[in-house]
Amino acid sequence: MSAPAFRRILLTGGNGFVGGYLAPAIVSALPGAERLLLRRPGEVEAREGWRVAEAEIFDREAISAIVERFKPDLVLHLAAQSSVGEAKDAAEATWRVNFDGSFALASACARVAPCATFFFVSSGEVYGLSFRNGPVREDSPLQPMNVYARSKAAAEQVIADVLPPDARLIVARSFNHTGPGQDERFVLPSFSAQIARIEAGLQPPEIKVGNLDAERDFLDVQDVCDAYIALIRAAPSLPTRNIFNVSSGSARSIRSLLDLLCSQSAVPIQICVDPDRLRQSDIPSAIGLNDALQTRVVWKPTRPIQETLAALLQHARDGCVRAGRAIG
Repeated sequence: MSAPAFRRILLTGGNGFVGGYLAPAIVSALPGAERLLLRRPGEVEAREGWRVAEAEIFDREAISAIVERFKPDLVLHLAAQSSVGEAKDAAEATWRVNFDGSFALASACARVAPCATFFFVSSGEVYGLSFRNGPVREDSPLQPMNVYARSKAAAEQVIADVLPPDARLIVARSFNHTGPGQDERFVLPSFSAQIARIEAGLQPPEIKVGNLDAERDFLDVQDVCDAYIALIRAAPSLPTRNIFNVSSGSARSIRSLLDLLCSQSAVPIQICVDPDRLRQSDIPSAIGLNDALQTRVVWKPTRPIQETLAALLQHARDGCVRAGRAIG
């Protein structure tokens, strides 16, 4: 499918984990467009091929001014407080970024860029209790079980309400995804970092874990970005309101993923359950069916989980080497 005629692209969250992969993918997919990356004040990181504007995502006045000046025809809204665990202890900040920020951006677009396509990255977490009834589709009830999920579900609704009825909205409900560069608040980077530190003699030979029996739907972050690019390419042919699960359609237990990581370790490792890492609201299995996505675009996950885990572990090992050189 040829690239759509988007000429001015605004990206929020471009300095985050997924943004580090999506920003260069957008440059490759839409090389002729003007591209503006919104970053927080004080951030120094930029992305090649992107101009930069600075504002807090929830600063309505600043966001409105940026959107009015740039007048994007494609808005990619990734900015979020994305850790479920962190959200529990920082509910107000999570709502400010995830909900107020989405409201500010959608309101600005409604006023000064009403024809822009708005691409919002939500989360499979919004289904919550619905997972207890088996794999979910896009029409499964939203029953969020935590602060992060509630803020994302509310953001979905406010964006849909605030944008003009004829504005195109694409909501990507992305399930678990990982890859090099994801921080240790997330389970697989945490395991990988612990293994790397054990191999380097920086911690005792044991890994602290939470609930290993939980089954989750995991993708490589590059497969997720491929899905986003495919949806952006398909945007002109989509209706005005769209929701897609970005998922693999199957689940793996956290235990099996840890076993795969440990099998790549150079030293024996003991596994220890840490009560602080156990989520009270955990559900046994969370699977997203992706039929709607595959009906609309040519996409399927192509990166084996074993390769993703190997890349995660190597990234963690490289980090230990860099840290050792810095200390030395």
